[in-house]
Amino acid sequence: MHITVSGKQVDVGDALRTYVGEQLGIISGKYFDHALEAQVVFSKARSFFMCDIQMHAGRNIIMRGEGEAQDAHAAFDAAAEHVGKRLRRYRRKVNDHARDQAHRERPTAATQYVLSQDQPAGADDEAETEGVNGIHGVVVAEMPAEIETLTVGEAVMRLDLAHTPVLMFRERKSGSLSVVYRRDDGHIGWIDPSAAKVG
Repeated sequence: MHITVSGKQVDVGDALRTYVGEQLGIISGKYFDHALEAQVVFSKARSFFMCDIQMHAGRNIIMRGEGEAQDAHAAFDAAAEHVGKRLRRYRRKVNDHARDQAHRERPTAATQYVLSQDQPAGADDEAETEGVNGIHGVVVAEMPAEIETLTVGEAVMRLDLAHTPVLMFRERKSGSLSVVYRRDDGHIGWIDPSAAKVG
């Protein structure tokens, strides 16, 4: 597994890199033989160290963990524990998904945009700027994305593993595009266009 360790205004020494590599190797070996890569980013806020782990554990399976502590090693341990908990919780589902992957429909290619909310200098406050393909706002990033065909349960699992606020997918039973998202109350919301009654 390829591991990248970096710091934002934090000096990341060889001892910390070695520790991160060993610990992620143990986690990966325990749960995923096919883990591909991991990015570990350390930063500092006030007197606390923060650690963000993003592990690409298999095709389209991404897990995130975050930790905060008085020192960098403890912050990493907390983030790694979050990743480990998610892996233990979803190990059976992820293994079922990996075995079933060969029989899945191919994902739909898409493009993901990141839009700036800032109004460009000199723009009329009443008017919105128009970016690519009629998208309003300024496009600050554009990247390829895939829309997978999943069950609602699998989509919720992906949402939780990646620790993201929203996930678009094609619902396996109906074939329609659906969205699962994390609500402010901690529950998961599901937007299902196929359930809407016409007329």
